[in-house]
Amino acid sequence: MEPKIAQKGPYVLDLQPGTYWWCACGQSKNQPFCDGTHKGSGIEPVKFELAQAEKVALCGCKHSAQKPRCDGTHKKF
Repeated sequence: MEPKIAQKGPYVLDLQPGTYWWCACGQSKNQPFCDGTHKGSGIEPVKFELAQAEKVALCGCKHSAQKPRCDGTHKKF
């Protein structure tokens, strides 16, 4: 299954230290984070951790080679 493009650009967020699960399937209603919608799709969320508060650009097109971070791949769509 191909992931659904949630948006053609990154989600730029200020996140606090902690553990996060990035939605890789594009189906979550809580973008860019996983809400469990992927179950049965064969696509699993990507876990990432931040040791300190950080501004991040999380992939919205779900096709980045640097998942969960945006690498500009959305410009191809």
